[in-house]
Amino acid sequence: MEELKPEFTKDGSVDLRGRPVVAARTGRWKACSFLVGYEAFERMAFYGVASNLVVYLTTQMRQETVPSVRSVNNWTGTVWMTPIAGAYVADAFLGRFWTFTVSSLIYLSGMVLITLAVSLKPLHPQCTAGGDCAPATRQQVAFLYAALYTMAIGAGGTKPNISTFGADQFDLDAREREIKASFFNWWLFSSFAGGLVAVLVLVYVQEEVGWGVGYTIPTVGLALSLVLFYVGTPFYRHKPVTRSTAAGPARLIGKVLRAAYANRGCPLTGGLHEHDKAWYAAAGKRLLLHTPANFRFLDKAAIRERGACTVTEVEEVKLIAGMIVVNTLFVKQGTTLDRSVGGVHVPAASLGSFVTISMLVSIPIYDRVLVPLVRRRTGNPRGITLLQRLGIGCALQVLVVACACLVEVRRMRVIRERAAHGPHDTVPMSVFWMLPQYVLLGVGDVFNSVGILEFFYDQSPEGMRSLGTTFFTSGLGVGNFLNSLLVTLVDRATGGSGGRRKSWIGDNLNDSHLDYYYVFLLLLTMANMALFVWVAMRYKYKREFLEDNGAMETETEMVAGGKAKADLPCLPDNTTRDRAYILE
Repeated sequence: MEELKPEFTKDGSVDLRGRPVVAARTGRWKACSFLVGYEAFERMAFYGVASNLVVYLTTQMRQETVPSVRSVNNWTGTVWMTPIAGAYVADAFLGRFWTFTVSSLIYLSGMVLITLAVSLKPLHPQCTAGGDCAPATRQQVAFLYAALYTMAIGAGGTKPNISTFGADQFDLDAREREIKASFFNWWLFSSFAGGLVAVLVLVYVQEEVGWGVGYTIPTVGLALSLVLFYVGTPFYRHKPVTRSTAAGPARLIGKVLRAAYANRGCPLTGGLHEHDKAWYAAAGKRLLLHTPANFRFLDKAAIRERGACTVTEVEEVKLIAGMIVVNTLFVKQGTTLDRSVGGVHVPAASLGSFVTISMLVSIPIYDRVLVPLVRRRTGNPRGITLLQRLGIGCALQVLVVACACLVEVRRMRVIRERAAHGPHDTVPMSVFWMLPQYVLLGVGDVFNSVGILEFFYDQSPEGMRSLGTTFFTSGLGVGNFLNSLLVTLVDRATGGSGGRRKSWIGDNLNDSHLDYYYVFLLLLTMANMALFVWVAMRYKYKREFLEDNGAMETETEMVAGGKAKADLPCLPDNTTRDRAYILE
């Protein structure tokens, strides 16, 4: 009886030793369960530090409020921006697994140092029996910030690679593509679940039980999750660093831009330079099909007679350019959502938990109810396309700002009726009037946060997926910065020089015009949504050629190798090393 040969993955995945992996024994949720567990503990550790760091700096380190807030903002911004460097290292040199391995140990070291800083008496200020408390010394401050930025450096290598590594565990066949459509939903679910535990449990432990205990719990949890991650090593699939990206994504982008500029005077009337399918199979890469309607000026980099670049290299740069356009829109949207400005004084953690809880409830409903229903009608494994999902998220964000505006209009009316204009006057209006906007914000994150992370992974070139997902993290960082800048500019513009006019966002919100500010935000959000729709209608999804007789995918269009030439006009039948694309 002939022995059945094991079926390997179709996407070229390998194990740690570089050998092809058997599809039935590796990847899928069998591997992802280890990664999702790590993500939950990592988010619990991060938010366990970040959500209460200002309180620690002001109450324990004896720092003033404004410098403390500035320091925390700088640290948070660093945490969100360092993934750019970590993703570059992964895509160009080490690969996702080894970049994550090194960075996770740095991250854990930072958590251990922070725990020591809040636990050991010589590392933070002490109070005398008489109640006198000395400010923190330079050495104590230096040790704490060294620990925080060690953690930030570690996050640079873990954040962009762990989610991308998880998505790499799914193959290209129809069954695994359908399972993969749920991956990012449950990935963000575990992430927000860890954050919710930090906000509701760890913050309480830190303030009521002790800072040392409050930081030891997430540190131990993070260490255990790393052990769990390494236990799953035999089940992981790895994407090898491909030949074109080994020199670095930046070099590829520069190469295409230089060639396009050098050929700027050449007409696009002939063929374009491309390697044949065998070359890509040997290189472990995927051939991208030509998109003549997108960034057409870049095609000149691949003019056959002068071709320093291939069509696939040009298409990879086009994908990066297209994602930058989409990401810019979501950065702008971030400037319209000031979650720190509210009309009612309630604990920030309480309002934030409404957003997280609504998101945790909405994700299972979306993934298990809505997607299967829509999938039956559209045939798309995701139910709807990536940009349709982001468009719904944009619409929900408009509703969030509109709801906040209506609540503020009502609050101002109650203030006038009850003459509660004092800075410390309590407005007789229930805080639960604000609940709908926070619930909508959580539902919107199901479409926006999950959708944008999946979009950047799906649409990134094969060898730049870690770098592509950093659009998500860097967008959050830049959006937060622009949000603060917008509030400052509006305050200065409406308050006038010397504060002669009443600012829309004054220190006394009971005597300001926050309702005007929300109307301004609503107009910005609506304009941003209109611009997004215009860009989305013109966006061209990535198209890949696969040596497979399989099916098509709606977003990343998988063109099967078994199709007739009539179905693939841009792939002639010649088999020479250099392939010509005849421009339409």
